[in-house]
Amino acid sequence: MGNRVTRGDFEWVYTEQPHTQRRKEILAKYPQIKTLMRPDPHLKWIVSGMVFIQLLACYLVKDLSWKWIFFWAYAFGGCINHSLTLAIHDISHNVAFGNKQAKWNRWFAVFANLPIGIPYSASFKKYHIDHHRYLGGDSLDVDIPTDFEGWFFCTPLRKLLWLFLQPLFYSLRPLYVNPKAITRMEIFNALVQFSLDLIIYYLWGLKPVIYLIAGTILCLGLHPISGHFIAEHYMFLKGYETYSYYGPLNWLTFNVGYHMEHHDFPSIPGCRLPMVKKIAAEYYDNLPHHQSWIRVLWDFVFDDSIGPYSRVKRLCKLAKES
Repeated sequence: MGNRVTRGDFEWVYTEQPHTQRRKEILAKYPQIKTLMRPDPHLKWIVSGMVFIQLLACYLVKDLSWKWIFFWAYAFGGCINHSLTLAIHDISHNVAFGNKQAKWNRWFAVFANLPIGIPYSASFKKYHIDHHRYLGGDSLDVDIPTDFEGWFFCTPLRKLLWLFLQPLFYSLRPLYVNPKAITRMEIFNALVQFSLDLIIYYLWGLKPVIYLIAGTILCLGLHPISGHFIAEHYMFLKGYETYSYYGPLNWLTFNVGYHMEHHDFPSIPGCRLPMVKKIAAEYYDNLPHHQSWIRVLWDFVFDDSIGPYSRVKRLCKLAKES
């Protein structure tokens, strides 16, 4: 705690992220955890099923009225799309086909992206590596809100608006905080995505396309599942920058709630993170964690001590690319 300094309203620290040291300690004590670092054989089939369910839904909603389009987008399709973004999160760690088949993981992420309606997977991969490597890193970890977000979205009504606009900030913030050159995979991702959008529009009209995109935007914004965005790294208790959630919504989100465990062992698929907690229970049982993502959203909006500024930041040196 002695290395903490307040600069602005973020919580600046001058220590390394805690996950590196804890990972070393756990592996030294429980080397069997290394056996969990292998691909998830079921992930590709679960994701494929979700993609085809959404394509079927596109056909089923093509003749609905607009109010029902948006209702089903929020209540059903958006939940699947949000879940697919978290599958893409897992795939970005090569857990679908393993590290030796890295390109297969990239291509499969583009496939998982299809119902989302907007190209996302390739750009997410590019920045998510930095989130793990430079957790809280100033100008490196684009998961952290900007100073403007922290300054402006500071009242309950404004924080509610900020939650609703989360998809916008998550997509635009990297371009401002840490712009990177567009990659070939991003171009491929966009071409494949917009081609499918056009095919759906040609076959069934505009409503299915809106159903997909609206579901993504609505369910990545003000939605119970979106509580994980706030729960993961917003500092609800001083000195703790990562939190887990062990509730039932993990069933819909590839165990993204096991976030402490995930940052300790990012190469372990979500399906095996509960085993990490079970094996190394003494490292996790006494750490603060969340019981409800809905409660997280409520507290974020109405607790004056919590807001977009409630993040740990640190200065990080750029690592050499391997």
